[in-house]
Amino acid sequence: MIHGFPPIAGPDACVLVLGSVPSVRSLAAGQYYAHPQNAFWTIMAQLFSWESGLDYAARTELLLRTKIALWDVLQAAERPGSLDSAIVAGSERANDFAAFFAAHPAIRMAFFNGAKAEALFQRHAAHQVSPDANLRFHRLPSTSPAHAGLNRAGKLEAWRVLAGAVSAISDHSQP
Repeated sequence: MIHGFPPIAGPDACVLVLGSVPSVRSLAAGQYYAHPQNAFWTIMAQLFSWESGLDYAARTELLLRTKIALWDVLQAAERPGSLDSAIVAGSERANDFAAFFAAHPAIRMAFFNGAKAEALFQRHAAHQVSPDANLRFHRLPSTSPAHAGLNRAGKLEAWRVLAGAVSAISDHSQP
């Protein structure tokens, strides 16, 4: 059984990015998206003009300052290896999204990092979200190197919607 990480989320987070469950490399490093070929941190740096090559603590601090929360759909699951397709059906345990969204009421949009994260959320966690929560959900292409159907430039282009959402929600929430 593998266990995920706590969320990275500031009290003013307005957007949430959801993965499925950490990879073997991420679990070993104790960091989200630790595989060097995963495009997540590179895409964030390009979208928000962050300096490249920052250490994990600096990247997570920038994520918080940008009002982006980061978490996984699953709190735990059985999975040999790192591929989402290897998650053992019936072993999945979803994170507590009811409590998370109650603690982060400024979140208006959640982005799935790939189709598997979206499918797991729909199957195991969507029922936790109140219809009154005023949340929108959007699937983005996975930043994983296993998702080879789209190159990094294509992934970056697709992920631009996240930067637009952060800007729109932040501008709308200003007094």
